[in-house]
Amino acid sequence: MTRAPGFFRDLVLPKEHGSWSLALEPLAFGLLIAPSVPWMLFGFAVVAGFFLRRPLGIAARDHRAERRAAARLAVVAGVGIGGVFLAATLLAAGVGWLKWLLPSALCGGLFLSFDLRNAGRAETAEVAGAAAFAFLPAAIASLAGWGNREALALGLVMLGRAVPTVLSVRAALRGTKSGEHRPGLAVAAAAVACLIGIALARQSIAPWSAVGLLALLTARAIALLVFPRPALRARTIGMLEAALGVVFVLVTALAWPA
Repeated sequence: MTRAPGFFRDLVLPKEHGSWSLALEPLAFGLLIAPSVPWMLFGFAVVAGFFLRRPLGIAARDHRAERRAAARLAVVAGVGIGGVFLAATLLAAGVGWLKWLLPSALCGGLFLSFDLRNAGRAETAEVAGAAAFAFLPAAIASLAGWGNREALALGLVMLGRAVPTVLSVRAALRGTKSGEHRPGLAVAAAAVACLIGIALARQSIAPWSAVGLLALLTARAIALLVFPRPALRARTIGMLEAALGVVFVLVTALAWPA
């Protein structure tokens, strides 16, 4: 009989370390800035959805019947748990906030369409997956009773952290492997994120510290991609990004306008 810890580790636990940061940073960001009881319920639903990715892939692609059956069981359990918490969120907060969930649902669906075809590492898929989680703070803010403008600002700032990061890390790792460096898209995305941050800060709906951190991330993209010597290993880049993510979430949350 398969032990529960082995079942979870072998069929459910995501292997990609970077996915943990990109998924959990937005939840922590929303919790620190806009805590609420509905957020707690919604957060459990999101975590359940996060853990569905690997068993869905195994159920769709694995050639071993026994492993596919076990993965399907994990999918049923995950959908059930997530559905219960989502229903509880709707009971606690109504349905008005669901409009803010639509962008995340669309991006998540796009990522899943790639992932189930074993193309989850494609650039479009990784950007869509990151964006799906990054925009969740907008829904979290709405659950806490924030207005539309403030909720949008929260989602845009987190998108400014997540999407350029995915593009920068992908370009850096590709450059290390192939020797071909293409910094344009990643650096441009980081610069656009800075401009959006400035626009939000000038309207006093986002802190200037967020702009400073987005500028720091732009400098990081330039350092990794325009001046890539010495090249960093994937593990080193992953640790750097995790540290930057913690700093970004904590500093921006503490400075966010009340």
